[in-house]
Amino acid sequence: MASDSHTKIIVVGGGAAGFFGAIAAAESTPNARVVILEKGPRTLSKVRISGGGRCNVTHSCFEPRELSQRYPRGARALIGAFHRFGPTDTVAWFESRGIHLKTEADGRMFPVTDSSQTIIDCLTSAAEKSGVRVLTGTALTAVKKRPGSGFLLDLSNGEHMDCDRLLWAGGGCRPEGHPAVALGHSLMPPVPSLFTFHIDTPWLRDLPGISVASAQVSVPGTDLKECGPLLITHTGLSGPVVLRLSAWGARNLHELRYEFPLQINWLPQSNRDSLIEELQARRESSGGQTILRTRWNPLPARLWESLVIQSGIMPDTKWARLSRAEALNLATLLTSTELPVRGKSTNKEEFVTCGGIPLGEVDFKTMESRIVPGLHFAGEALDIDGITGGFNFQAAWTTGWIAGHAMAGES
Repeated sequence: MASDSHTKIIVVGGGAAGFFGAIAAAESTPNARVVILEKGPRTLSKVRISGGGRCNVTHSCFEPRELSQRYPRGARALIGAFHRFGPTDTVAWFESRGIHLKTEADGRMFPVTDSSQTIIDCLTSAAEKSGVRVLTGTALTAVKKRPGSGFLLDLSNGEHMDCDRLLWAGGGCRPEGHPAVALGHSLMPPVPSLFTFHIDTPWLRDLPGISVASAQVSVPGTDLKECGPLLITHTGLSGPVVLRLSAWGARNLHELRYEFPLQINWLPQSNRDSLIEELQARRESSGGQTILRTRWNPLPARLWESLVIQSGIMPDTKWARLSRAEALNLATLLTSTELPVRGKSTNKEEFVTCGGIPLGEVDFKTMESRIVPGLHFAGEALDIDGITGGFNFQAAWTTGWIAGHAMAGES
């Protein structure tokens, strides 16, 4: 524990990582003065909207190495960090403050209240009890090293502050005017991650709300391929499989300006040749039935009907009249529908980026800069991002906790 009663710690960014870092520092060093600077009108905005307003706090993947594989960027650096503070520690931290979490079938963990306000109230209460001061509507406009050690800060309200330790926990900044860049750091340019795909194909746009339990999506000409639940929306495609693909392909798809072909296998457990045989077998078992009106599990009926029509089969064709050429066309469409993506949207109101401070410039044992002593990083400030499912919050809790304890003088 630090013994300097005049230790001043300033945290830039009033999000999950900023609050967690501030609380960790203040609880470890009760005599320190900890201040959070938030440029927006209120804090914890992303916590509020996460998980559709329920707050996906973390994920029930408790093994550090396995957990790290959910991060397109930052996986290797996070293994050791998760050993120090992982999902088990997150659950314990909130439960020690009276907040109980539940685990859903897909591993996502939410407060039992199903309300993000529960998490917001917990964090703000913990910050208040530990003496953290929170300033909203206050941005950091410039920072420079103080003679000897520490930092001098210029704020958007015209005020000036100084501190011994500085935690940068803000995200979404570009190199121009970034305080860490001014102090000598480089910055991986931020680009969107976890986004949905705009597709203007008329027949697909006529199927909003239809979901497929398991589909495989890929981008031809790249290594990008994911399998999982898919949702058709009024603007294109969403769902966990699309969000995962967008996360792993964030930079590739940015370079393509979000215009690329997307290939979909609606029946990932089947291949085209075996499917052709299955389709032709229906000539014997269901010969008198109309193809269009036959349910083909596990596809939703309306999607099946659309795919049948798009394959060129006439609406009144019966199974007995299905030709091998028609079976080939339909099987090809079922296993490799190609659709042109023409843009993106954020996942609901959530916005995640990849990019930030390069991980090689940070000591992950303390989250301290390897370039500027006394400067620490956490959360979205770093070039770390996870797929959907509570992983981005876990990275925020982990890096914030490590940074907070290090600023308090603990290793």
